[in-house]
Amino acid sequence: MHKLIVLALVCASARAQTPLVKILGDELERNFSILKQKGDPPPYFMGYEVTDEEANIISASRGSLDTDNHVHRRLLDVTVRVGDRHFDNYRKVGNDRPRFTPGSSIALTDDPAAISHSLWIATDEVYRAASNRLIRIKTDEKLRSQASDPSDDFSQEQPQVYFGAAPHYKFDQADWAKRLKKLSGQFTSYPGALNSVVGLELERVARTIVTTEGTRVQDGRLFARLIITAHGKASDGMDLSTLESFESDDPSKLPKDPQILNAVEREGKTLSDLLHAPPADPFVGPAILSGRAAGVFFHEIFGHRIEGHRQKDETEGQTFTKSVGKPVLPEFLSVIFDATRPDFQGIALNGTYAYDDEGVKARPVTIVDHGVLKTFLMSRSPIDGFPQSNGHGRRSPGNEIVSRQSNLFVESSKKVSDAELRKMLIDEVKKQGKPYGLYFDQVVSGYTTTARRGLQAFTVVPLVVYRVYPDGRPDELIRGVDIVGTPLASFSKIVATSDHMDVFNGICGAESGDVPVSAVAPAILVSEIEIQRKESSQDRPPYLGRPMTEQP
Repeated sequence: MHKLIVLALVCASARAQTPLVKILGDELERNFSILKQKGDPPPYFMGYEVTDEEANIISASRGSLDTDNHVHRRLLDVTVRVGDRHFDNYRKVGNDRPRFTPGSSIALTDDPAAISHSLWIATDEVYRAASNRLIRIKTDEKLRSQASDPSDDFSQEQPQVYFGAAPHYKFDQADWAKRLKKLSGQFTSYPGALNSVVGLELERVARTIVTTEGTRVQDGRLFARLIITAHGKASDGMDLSTLESFESDDPSKLPKDPQILNAVEREGKTLSDLLHAPPADPFVGPAILSGRAAGVFFHEIFGHRIEGHRQKDETEGQTFTKSVGKPVLPEFLSVIFDATRPDFQGIALNGTYAYDDEGVKARPVTIVDHGVLKTFLMSRSPIDGFPQSNGHGRRSPGNEIVSRQSNLFVESSKKVSDAELRKMLIDEVKKQGKPYGLYFDQVVSGYTTTARRGLQAFTVVPLVVYRVYPDGRPDELIRGVDIVGTPLASFSKIVATSDHMDVFNGICGAESGDVPVSAVAPAILVSEIEIQRKESSQDRPPYLGRPMTEQP
């Protein structure tokens, strides 16, 4: 199950390698040389990746600061491949998913002795696990039928040398603490908000990758996110929440206080309205998904199913493995993944990077062209017909690399205005004889099952949903909705899209850990979508009255 809960760069020739690159490179050469001579089986490829993460997290609730954390750490990932490119220790066999890297911490300073010691211990540990697994799976291979995909286990790629400027940020903790305290205090005007937070997350990530093929890559990114959340509980025990966020590559570019205050008031009012809204009923009928909702929709039900490693994995459902060159979406839709795009219309994109975690240069990849599937998201794990990476090998520290999504763009040639899209929805409601249609405004997350043994289904979790009536009555807010369905049936129901795009930024969790992603999509009209009522708690709202100091 997979769950979805700017770079300052210069060319390699203009910047010399840092001390960390030299330390990693020297130790890689030493350890590789020794293992080539003494190892049985010997390695044919090795790589080190160091992820330097620094983050400030500050949040306030109801006018008081409740979180103020600063984190700085360096994490080491080690890759050792034994055997050869055709058959190595990373070959997946059944449900046995290989994992070798210890994902251990190393010194924050470029201390050669301390870092070399960490590399020595980690490399020895990973080599032992890699060689043992290769011996075991080679023995097991003799007892198994031939795999349906005979492609190699590791692709040959052009080594990359790139030294980007390390990103820095200026963060005025005192100023942001003062601002967040003031902004969060506005939620005291909304008694239904049992918990509310206005928070800032600022992250700097710098990566260093060295490999025995000669790749030397240093790059990094900044990302700032302001999050406004409010949580309440309806009289029947249903937990409800609202969320608004703003993203940028620099905290100074985030909205000013008046705009943030408007968002706080908007989310407070929306939560108050949700607490008094009627619960949803199970329903199948036409709907509009806002651009953000459509982005999550495509990420969950489409994006995970075109990740390359799933096409080779016999335990996966392989929805689109045999569909290259065939229509998989309506003819008016195209899907592009582009990690090289730092922003969209001024909004920073969370899934941006210059090189993936295997040191392969990022590039735009057209997955679907006017409805027809062209390729898959590829790491350096080849699949039948696609022997090369297209820059989508990703992981979070401590995990092994697989193909993952980046910045997803849904493009349409059948675009209408929002007003026309709404008119088309009402016409569809009347045509089907339904009492109403649906409009999905805010969506917070989703999850999907791609494994063969499970139902090929998805769930998307909306926060704000309206019933749209064909007789002109005002839209009616409802609560407790989950979108459910199966992918192939859902794609065939897309009728048209709006003429402008919205951005959804998030963190996607799957086999290789949590990676930042984005989805940019127009609002979409679907002729049929299924909803079910969300699971509800049996707990009632607080029994005790509010403290006197909080009485409105």
